[in-house]
Amino acid sequence: GGVLANPARVAIHFTHRLGAVVAGSILIGLGVVAAARAANPQLKMAGLLLVLAVALQISIGIATVHWGFPLPLATLHNAGAAFLVLCVVTLLRALWPAPGDPASGKPASGKPASTVGMVPLHRADPPTKPKVSLLIVFTAIVGMILASPGFVPLPALLFGTLGIALASGSAAAFNHVLDRHIDEQMARTRRRPLPTGHLQMSHAVAFAISLGLASMLILSLLVNLLTAALTFCSLIGYAIVYTMWLKRATPQNIVIGGAAGAAPPVLGWAAVTNTVDPQALLLFLIIFTWTPPHFWALAIARRDDYAKASIPMLPVTHGIPYTRLQIVLYTILLVLSTLLPYLCGMSGFIYLGVAVILNARFLYYVVALQRGLRPELPMRTFKFSITYLMLLFAALILDHYFSFKAFTGS
Repeated sequence: GGVLANPARVAIHFTHRLGAVVAGSILIGLGVVAAARAANPQLKMAGLLLVLAVALQISIGIATVHWGFPLPLATLHNAGAAFLVLCVVTLLRALWPAPGDPASGKPASGKPASTVGMVPLHRADPPTKPKVSLLIVFTAIVGMILASPGFVPLPALLFGTLGIALASGSAAAFNHVLDRHIDEQMARTRRRPLPTGHLQMSHAVAFAISLGLASMLILSLLVNLLTAALTFCSLIGYAIVYTMWLKRATPQNIVIGGAAGAAPPVLGWAAVTNTVDPQALLLFLIIFTWTPPHFWALAIARRDDYAKASIPMLPVTHGIPYTRLQIVLYTILLVLSTLLPYLCGMSGFIYLGVAVILNARFLYYVVALQRGLRPELPMRTFKFSITYLMLLFAALILDHYFSFKAFTGS
């Protein structure tokens, strides 16, 4: 019908923003209530995801107006709306289980509830490993923050984070596809959507490819080519090199393959500076040396599962005592690596103090594990290692913004 008059376009934009305020308020309220009060972990996750999706959509909308409505951002805003719909559907699915789910109290049509073999969809593990992806995104954001003298540039923060998150989800989905036969045999992974039958392999492949392509487009067009290339290499390193080859070939799989998992801070740094600096490599080194003690603790706890699936994890091929010794040795390397940011002038006393406390606690766990004092120690060590990394990188952020230099103005 031609170009609308300016008053008409103003009216459309104003109405759109009023609708966004109403819809956003309702969705954020639903998400906060679900995340804060629900007893069901899947419902909590769905609520948190909904809040994050609304925040992301608002950010994209503001960025679209700020930069004069460029077509890529406008398209991304539409994609964000579709993602919001998916998040709402996920929340509804967690609230109202299907017939046959014990939580619904109704048997599936034609068969009693007690004979339903499949895990309910809202109880199946998602194909993108959201908890792992959140840790990856967090460490990437830390790389962005440390690469920025002041606040992180908005395009790098917004599009870099989104692109890295999509690549992480793509790598996880490819991992689900390639490990589907192994996942069926392991108690830790048999709830994934492919082993349970809730997701067809062709759909999982299409989903993984779509996430990967979206990631590469966002990073290459809206961030920079270096970040896109490094992210692509990390995706291939985890999804193909580690999953298809290293995991099945050598007990050093997690050591070599850990390079892909250690890349996010470098990706975040490159998103801001379009370079790979030595300080970014220090962050890489910390995660690289953290990965073996983190994962081998889990491997000890799940040794029988890995043996059943014929995966040559270190506790399977060399025994638990040898693995415990390796965990201690790698933790010592990790402690030394975490001191390097302070010794190189990259961080100050805030980070150093937190690092010393966390390292002492981690050493306590691994020494107790080495001595074999309690059977629950492998899982406790594994869980603490996740908290350890998050707090260590959070200390880097605090030190960056609230260091002694910042207070004194020197």
